[in-house]
Amino acid sequence: MFGKRVKLFTLLGFKVYIDLSWIIIAVLIVWSLSRGVFPVLYEGFSSSVYWWMGVWGAVGLFASVIFHELSHSLVARRFGLPMKSITLFVFGGVAEMDEEPATAKAEFFMAIAGPLASVVIALFFWGIFEAGIALAIPLPALILFAYLRTINFVLAVFNMIPAFPLDGGRVFRSILWSWKGNIKWATRVASAIGAGFGMFLIVLGIFSLIAAGVVGGLWWALIGMFIRSASKMSYQGVLVRGALEGQRVSKFTQHSPITVPADTTLDLLIDNYIYRHHLNIYPVINNGTVKCIDINDVKNIPEQQRKAHRVDEYAKTCSQDNSVSQDESAFKAFTTMSKNGKSRLIVLDQNGHLLGTISQRDLVSYISSVINSEDTEALSTPPHRE
Repeated sequence: MFGKRVKLFTLLGFKVYIDLSWIIIAVLIVWSLSRGVFPVLYEGFSSSVYWWMGVWGAVGLFASVIFHELSHSLVARRFGLPMKSITLFVFGGVAEMDEEPATAKAEFFMAIAGPLASVVIALFFWGIFEAGIALAIPLPALILFAYLRTINFVLAVFNMIPAFPLDGGRVFRSILWSWKGNIKWATRVASAIGAGFGMFLIVLGIFSLIAAGVVGGLWWALIGMFIRSASKMSYQGVLVRGALEGQRVSKFTQHSPITVPADTTLDLLIDNYIYRHHLNIYPVINNGTVKCIDINDVKNIPEQQRKAHRVDEYAKTCSQDNSVSQDESAFKAFTTMSKNGKSRLIVLDQNGHLLGTISQRDLVSYISSVINSEDTEALSTPPHRE
């Protein structure tokens, strides 16, 4: 989902990142507020005042989104879901989960927490606005508080639309899940509504573009495409999880993997291994110790220097990004490969000894066969737990 991102700070144990795409929306918000919204609705201020109002409006929205996503994360932590970070990106923010909620109850409370948090923020700024009137604070500040009150109410309402993967869509899915006890069916219904809502926004954006509302039309169309794509991906994710439910890495391990001797020079690594086998990671054996070497570790080394360096100089201890235990969930291995852009992982036993490799291609082939089989429904439906 994300491109390059930068860590801002850690809040209550959660790392907060900003995707570089957020810069686009931040600039757009500041510009639209300072040159469009505030000057049109409230005349009589200088250009510099409008620009400062725009900047502080963007900062307030930035803080509101963090609070919204933090509420999701805190509730998820309460239900035992591993939530490590929050990332702000071009379409707002997202609390990143390593796993889906285990029960409909957990899904409901985690999803509803965000819109409720937005309502709380809106009421907070409403209170400040009313207090500001009583204290006769400067009008630009009152206007700013009124904007943050309104925008948070709007965010709460928009997020409660029952279109997956919006918060309202997750609430709707949790209700369907609780009713039928079938997360696959619930996700299919909620995702279909999400895809339909996304198409509605795309059409709305096209009509807005025709009516000469270029910025607004483009923005609605982009949001619609994002929601439509995310809803479909969410349903596919449930199918993948269902297909791999209960399967371990050991089932898909390819034994007798291609290994690289530690004393191999880098030029031979590239010519005899990378170019020949087209893999992105190789296990390196040195006196019984297993390490990993990735093509990204050596690709930037100048060609004329490769003969003078050996693989063991660049091989690193295998990490969670490029290796997996034989007893680990196959779904987690698949998720790791997808997240890190790896086509395979090194498989190790409990003592760190090399067992083989697991490839994304084999997992995809297995997932496809399960989804297309008569047993898909049974394999895709986890136990109903409350």
